[in-house]
Amino acid sequence: MAQQPHTCARSAPAHPTAVDHGPARRLTQALTAVLLGLTAMACATPTPPPSTVDAEIGEVRAGSRVLKGYLPRESLPNSLSLLPPAPAAGSAQAAADEAHHRRTRRLKDSPRGALAREDANYIYPEAGQVFACALGVDIDAKRAPHLATLMRRSMTDAGLATYKAKDHYQRVRPFVQHKEATCDPAGEARLLKDGAYPSGHAALGWVWGLVLASLAPDRADAVLTRAYAYGDSRLVCGVHWASDVEAGRTMGAATYAMLQGDPIFQAQQQLARAELQALRKNGPTTTKDCAAEAAALSLK
Repeated sequence: MAQQPHTCARSAPAHPTAVDHGPARRLTQALTAVLLGLTAMACATPTPPPSTVDAEIGEVRAGSRVLKGYLPRESLPNSLSLLPPAPAAGSAQAAADEAHHRRTRRLKDSPRGALAREDANYIYPEAGQVFACALGVDIDAKRAPHLATLMRRSMTDAGLATYKAKDHYQRVRPFVQHKEATCDPAGEARLLKDGAYPSGHAALGWVWGLVLASLAPDRADAVLTRAYAYGDSRLVCGVHWASDVEAGRTMGAATYAMLQGDPIFQAQQQLARAELQALRKNGPTTTKDCAAEAAALSLK
């Protein structure tokens, strides 16, 4: 087979004639430089798509199944600077948190408590079902690898963004203060060592909501309602105070804003948008029991 000509080969500009002096020559040189620059841009090697392979992206901790985020640690929004101090003992806000906690205790053993227990799991593929009813389709990592990766990596950024404030305030969680069981006993030992303010789950749930709302704007209300409920699940579980959850949502929003300047996130978001559109167009729809989820979420 004959070799095809290299379409990006650059030919040397013709030498100006002897009479081509002064402004005309300078204009010719300027136009030649512009054309060569445009050719170089057009012929640049295409940027490969962002990876969807766990081993290439890497995990935050080996074996955790939590992928590294998009943002370097030093580029994460600073929760200690952005948030007000954690409510002090005896303050009006602490009293409001306590009253809210008492109201949500009765939901722990209800269908809303069961949903809160499901929401406690942020690991994929199980976590991909959180927004299935809001979107009308399952987030299938095999059929939508960029969408799943987008969710997994942005989750890490939002969660890590809470830790400067968490580590500084070391706020005691409600189940510890009241010596109560949570809806997720298996996770209690880990939470004992982790400050309550702000809520990492609420942060990652809110960044998920903002990401998916941008990809499916016609479903934005349903998606953001579910993202809000995802944060409230931490109250139902008894592992966070209401002010922890509100602060977590703030950090989720701040993280989403920071991600807009990351080129890898932006590229993956575009690929994820196409995948989600294909999922919604071609099905199958979700296998989740959306009527049961709606009934659980209606309990207050």
